[in-house]
Amino acid sequence: MRRKCGFTVIDQLVTIVLLALVLSIALRGVGVMRDTLAVQAAARAVKDAFALAREHAGASGQRTAVRFSEAQGRVTVHAGADSLAQLALARTHGVTFTATRDSMSYLPSGLGFGASNLSLVLSRGTRVDTITVSRLGRVR
Repeated sequence: MRRKCGFTVIDQLVTIVLLALVLSIALRGVGVMRDTLAVQAAARAVKDAFALAREHAGASGQRTAVRFSEAQGRVTVHAGADSLAQLALARTHGVTFTATRDSMSYLPSGLGFGASNLSLVLSRGTRVDTITVSRLGRVR
């Protein structure tokens, strides 16, 4: 009697189903990782904008502000009529944000100007990060 070599259709279907299951689990993990990295990169960019504003205020001797436009997804650093930096968080990182205030100013002494703390919540997908700026200008 002759023996046939190869795989049956059922063997091939089981293999394809298992591969699809493993692939779907892996892709879900990649999506979560992309969201995490995007939120972390956006948070680092916003913290850098605060550092730029504080440094510029001390170096130039003029008040410098960080302004938030939630509708446009932008963070802008202003000194007088000049725009020092502009971050398009929504376009660059795909991140949305909400802020408890519309701006944060730094005095030439490097201290924050205003009566209350600022919280900035960055989100993408299921990932969320919060940046808190004290009324004295410290970023956490």
